[in-house]
Formats: sequence, structure tokens, C-alpha cells
Amino acid sequence: VIPPPVIHIESYSEDSISFSLKMTTNIKVSGYVVNIYWTFDTHRQEKRTLVIEGEKSIQKVANLTAHTPYEISAWAKTELGDSPLSFVHVVTSGTRPAAPSLKAKAINQTAVECSWTGPRNVVYGIFYATSFLELYRSPHNSSTTSHNITVLVQRDEQYLFLV
Repeated sequence: VIPPPVIHIESYSEDSISFSLKMTTNIKVSGYVVNIYWTFDTHRQEKRTLVIEGEKSIQKVANLTAHTPYEISAWAKTELGDSPLSFVHVVTSGTRPAAPSLKAKAINQTAVECSWTGPRNVVYGIFYATSFLELYRSPHNSSTTSHNITVLVQRDEQYLFLV
């Protein structure tokens, strides 16, 4: 039986998490697949996937949000097949930034100008869809360090926007 990998949180800060991966077995490990999950504004779960080569690994994931719960799951790729999943949860330190105040204005039938307030020197994600279900499951999205962006949409549709 292949055991799940051990995920150990080495350290965390306002915008990063460092963790180590190892296996407690003599089975040869060729690498790991790691997923980092977090929930954005209670509407959208996001995920970042890392494919890591090698047997032992210490990883640092940066560009995270302060005071946000993250779930890290991992499995090992071995000579005998994939291991079961293991999970760990961590909340980044600091104070979570205030939600930006978004304004969306139609420029024409296929373009919408989105602008918002918020801190400088951060990355903003803009999500939009024609329904709450689509906004949750598979929204269109863009990212920017600016405080505005023009997005292209389909004509004759109503859209929901989230930043």
C-alpha cells in the first residue's frame, strides 16, 4: 500500500506559504502534484496546481492574500502508481484587505469599463458571467495591477461583475 505524502508547513506570512513534502516509505517517488485551494469572496473557489519533480521537496507559494484560509492537498507519483491524497490547512497572517468598491459601465454593446478603489501594488482579479452559477463555476476573468480594465462581452446579455 502506498501511503499519502506528509505535508509540513514550514512557515507562512501575509503573502506566502512554505511547506515540505516527503514520503514515509521506501517506494521510489518521481514527484508530487499539489493543489492549493482558497475561496474568493464566498462565491468562487480558486486553485493553483504545482507539479513538482523529485523525491523530497520544499516549496514556497507566493502572491497570496493576507488572513485567508488555504487548503493544500498533495499526492505522490511513485513507481507503483499514485498515492492517496493528504491535506493541510493554513491561514495566512496579517489583515485581509478590504473589498474593493467596483463600478461597471457599458461603453458600447460589447465592451464594459470596470473601475474600483483599493490598495496599490497588488494584483486584482476581475470575474464576470451571465449568471451566479456561471460566476461560481466558470467565469470569464482577467487580472491587472491597475484600478480599471475594459472587458469584452457578448452583445444582448446581462453580466455580473466581481473584483
